[in-house]
Amino acid sequence: MNHGHEVKFCSANPCFLEVYHAPTTCFSNAWIACQIINGFAVNIYSFQVLMNMRIVLLLLSVCSETVFCFSRGKVEVACGDMTPQHGVSDPSTKDPPFNIIADKSQFSPGDEIKVTLSMASSEGKHYFKGFLIEARNAGDLNEIVGSFKLISPDISQLLKCDNKEGSAVSHTSDSHKTEVQVIWVAPSDAPSSVQFLVTVARGYKEFWVKIPGPVVSQNGIQTTTSTILSRLVSQTMFTSEGCGSSKSCLRDPVGCDPQNDTACHFLSFSALGSSVMFELSGSAEGYVSFALSQDKWMGNDDVYLCIRDTNRVDIKAAYVSGRTHPIISSQNILKDTAWRLSDGVIQCSFRRDIHLPPENLNRFNLDQKYYLFMAHGRAEDGRTHRHDRQPLISTYQTKITGPPEDLTGSRSPLLIKYHGAFMLIAWTSTVSAGVIMARYFKPDWPERNILGQKVWFQVGCCQCVRPTCCLLRIKGKQMNITCSLERAGIHPYLGCVVMTLAVIQPVMALFRPAPDASRRYIFNWMHFGTGTVAQVVAGKKQCCQKS
Repeated sequence: MNHGHEVKFCSANPCFLEVYHAPTTCFSNAWIACQIINGFAVNIYSFQVLMNMRIVLLLLSVCSETVFCFSRGKVEVACGDMTPQHGVSDPSTKDPPFNIIADKSQFSPGDEIKVTLSMASSEGKHYFKGFLIEARNAGDLNEIVGSFKLISPDISQLLKCDNKEGSAVSHTSDSHKTEVQVIWVAPSDAPSSVQFLVTVARGYKEFWVKIPGPVVSQNGIQTTTSTILSRLVSQTMFTSEGCGSSKSCLRDPVGCDPQNDTACHFLSFSALGSSVMFELSGSAEGYVSFALSQDKWMGNDDVYLCIRDTNRVDIKAAYVSGRTHPIISSQNILKDTAWRLSDGVIQCSFRRDIHLPPENLNRFNLDQKYYLFMAHGRAEDGRTHRHDRQPLISTYQTKITGPPEDLTGSRSPLLIKYHGAFMLIAWTSTVSAGVIMARYFKPDWPERNILGQKVWFQVGCCQCVRPTCCLLRIKGKQMNITCSLERAGIHPYLGCVVMTLAVIQPVMALFRPAPDASRRYIFNWMHFGTGTVAQVVAGKKQCCQKS
């Protein structure tokens, strides 16, 4: 097999071969490496002539294909543990800077769900090179479920994992990517819940393995609590670090940190280009929410809710026109949604564009100033109930895209505090004092008058009329709190009834008949009944306000 080529060992190193062909050249040790990789290595000490140049070129081409197979996404070998076969480093321990979202939370056999992998942070490298996306049984993460369809075949390709065609998706090259979308098709024998898992690589030594993605549930099938509750769909822990410097925060109690305080109710937001990233956290049985409002009264507000539905969280945009159930938006305007359930705390995050198309009539632009409301409460079957406590309202309006601020708020605006203080004083002291004076002090000071009337009468009237005047004055200044019947539930109805009865009492007293008149008993009963009803309703009103 000598075709004019003379092969001999390099004298300096027996691991190198010198291939002579006029003119003399020395071939690289890559030749030997390729033979070893592909199982074609031969004992170089036993042969004088190995092969001709055509065979060498063939081996080089095979070697080249082997070297570049991972960069081209042919990673079936990693289907099981989803770990890149780099062999030189462990997965990154940093929080993965990626978002994994699904456009549906429930499915039926044959349904298609769009899964999106995208960058979540603008810090550092804003790209990734390689990826592997799979759908697994949430109850048994070793079982691959369903198949995929491609949306962008130029950057993604289907793989055959677990002997199932199209059961995984990977990259086609090591080009820089910021987002990839695929379609998952639910099989006819799908389990009750499915979780998407993703491995992402930025480079040879920087990669993340099995990043947990959203869990989707099959319609009409109850999921098992133990399979999903312990899994983090949002791996990044919310923290107060950066409040006032890199992001704006509203917290209750003041200064709390959601990372180590389960009682901390927390809202943060920061501008990211043409959108704003929101983080919401709080301890609640059913939901946590926040709203953007142009005033401090509930109604005509842009609302965002994170609603716990069994073992998952639905993140929704809504609108409230009054003190009614929020109207859930039918348009999907939220991006990069993620959530977490742990120790009774609901956490969710999402991104929303600053400006939305005109058809989103009830959505506010985020480059304006708003009051911020935070509320939480119970939910059943995805339907929210009235919030458990008075909402936390920011002290002043803030621009959502403005400079970072560490905001403060209160669950009781100053006017409401004044209102409550006056009501407490009126119905526990002055009114009661007036009733006691009229009932038990009539015999006292029989010869003394004040402005032509008995002392007990004038003192009693002052005690009753004074709180009535205060009621009228306070209510005149806070019509939105106590007399806005559409917004405030039953509280303003009771308040207006009490106020009316309080006004009737002194007016009735001015037209009372003489003590010895035959119909005096009618006045006595009406006077007694009106006063008693006013006190009972006032007490009920205060109870309703507290509840």
